[in-house]
This record gives sequence, structure tokens and C-alpha cells, in this order.
Amino acid sequence: MTEVLKPLRDPAPMLEQALREWGGEEDLWVFGYGSLIWRPEFDFAEQRPARVHGWHRALKMWSRINRGTPERPGLVFGLLTGGCCRGMVFRIARDQGAPTLARLWSREMTLAVYDPRWLVAHTPQGPVRALAFTLSRNSPSHTGELSAEEYRAIFSEAQGIYGTTLDYAHRTLEELRRHDIRDRNLEKLLKLIQHGDA
Repeated sequence: MTEVLKPLRDPAPMLEQALREWGGEEDLWVFGYGSLIWRPEFDFAEQRPARVHGWHRALKMWSRINRGTPERPGLVFGLLTGGCCRGMVFRIARDQGAPTLARLWSREMTLAVYDPRWLVAHTPQGPVRALAFTLSRNSPSHTGELSAEEYRAIFSEAQGIYGTTLDYAHRTLEELRRHDIRDRNLEKLLKLIQHGDA
């Protein structure tokens, strides 16, 4: 019997807090570093390349619904402290900000794993304050360090409602390259799968 997954905490107050912190006076900015780049599922008025400092993209978050199951968890990207991350920011018109945040919550915060926080995203046109979905290393959904063998097993076996972890990783790498963003860690992981070496 499939395990029924429960949220780590109530996502509703977290949405209310994000709405308060945004304030609704200006357009909303959202920072995408994984699937939001290639499947945002919301309308946006503008898209810019962006860089956030003090955080990095890492394929170290367990996915028990989208890219895996409770019995065979897959992986998705989290934004972890340390380093630097290049991605994209999306500007959402002010009057669409609240409904867009609600849609993002239903997509990203089903299990309330992420810690949504406002980060300074540096763009060619200047810095913007953008909402990002970050992951705590103390979260039960943080994988910690995984071995090459563990990554190989996950890439070969894990599949969820949106497809495989392997497809997710490939799609993200393709989209990053399309935006001239290099992710050497992801390249190394996929090379590990394809060639059997690190």
C-alpha cells in the first residue's frame, strides 16, 4: 500500500507570510533555478537572467511525488546555502501577484518542504528582490551526501507523476545551456550516469 505523505508543516501561514512580505505594492519577482525555468506554469511580464549570492543549486532534495515515490524517492533541485547560483527571474504583474503565489504554493509547497525566502537577485538591469524556494540542510528532505552508486540507482529507477529523475536532470541542463548557464556539478552527475565515471 502506498504511503500517504503529509506536509512537514502547514503551508497556508507560509503563503500568508510571503504575501505580507511582498506587500502587493509592486510587481512580484520569482527566482527560478530548476524546473521553474523550463516549466513556470504562470504568466509573466518579463524574464531576466539572474544570479544570487550565498546559495547554490543542488540535486539533493528527495522527491516522493513528482520524480519518485515514497518507496523509491527521486531527486529534485534545492537551493542550498553557500556559493552562487545562476538562474532566471520572472516579473509578474502586481495584479497577478497574489493568484500567482497561490498557484506556486499548490505546486511547490504541497509538502511544505521548501523555506520560501526573499533574495537579492542580480540582473543585467540591476538587482531585484525575488522570492526563491530554498532548502534547509536540516530538512528531512535534504539527502545529505550521496555516493555515485546511489545517484546511479536513483537515476535508473526513480519515477514519479511528472516522470523520471533522469529526465528532470536532463531537461534542466538543456534549459540552463539554452540560457548560457553552466552547471558543472550537474554535468558531472549526468556524465557519471552515461559513462560510469565521475
